[in-house]
Amino acid sequence: MYLMYVDESGDPGMGNSPTNYFALSGLVVHESRWRDLLNILVTFKKTMRAVHGLRVRQEIHASEFINSRAFDAPRHVRLAILRNTIDEIAKIDFVSITNVVVSKVGKPATYDVFQQAWLTLFQRFENTLKYGNFPGGHTSDCGIVITDATNGTALLRLVRKMAVINYIPNQTQFGNGTRNMPLIRVIEDPHGKDSKETLALQAVDVVAYFLAQRFRPNNYIRKSGATFYFDRLSPVLNLKARTGGTLGIVTL
Repeated sequence: MYLMYVDESGDPGMGNSPTNYFALSGLVVHESRWRDLLNILVTFKKTMRAVHGLRVRQEIHASEFINSRAFDAPRHVRLAILRNTIDEIAKIDFVSITNVVVSKVGKPATYDVFQQAWLTLFQRFENTLKYGNFPGGHTSDCGIVITDATNGTALLRLVRKMAVINYIPNQTQFGNGTRNMPLIRVIEDPHGKDSKETLALQAVDVVAYFLAQRFRPNNYIRKSGATFYFDRLSPVLNLKARTGGTLGIVTL
């Protein structure tokens, strides 16, 4: 069984939105390594306490670290903690991260950014499970999804629909049109958890933030040379999510 922890960055709205991009990142770990992941993240928090004074119970939330004084430290120190988070994740050889970015530019006003992004992420999770492409994976594997509790009923309805109706374009050998390919490897409803109490969600929050910044960095990120911090995650990115694409990022 694989667990996928998911967080987002950006605004999914089309009208009067402050962002042109919406990003989703999913950090995947096998159940047998979940305790190992937790121990690594707890140890990392303790290191940040010793080096930068970050309390172990302090939530690491990337946008708040950059845009507000999330704790009593200069802004460059808060950015350093986020960079260290990225580097720590990149060293964990038993996790895999799948990424989806939606560009709103040129999309019609009726385009459902939220639905398309999540649908794509779930489909990539399903496919990677199906082909046993996660670290230590087998073709019989299943998975569950854990998200920040703020995603609500829209996500729940989408996943339940995909478990019954999920039309995807045919590959060349199947001719034109679409096929109904319901999710069978992704089981149960998405589980919403409070990110303050879930270190894996805090980790993937940082990933999603720098994924979005890679496409549209804010002034501070650009001036600090942090635009491509996301690329530091290359050892653990799910390159099979988009074969031949930049760092496996699925772009819509």
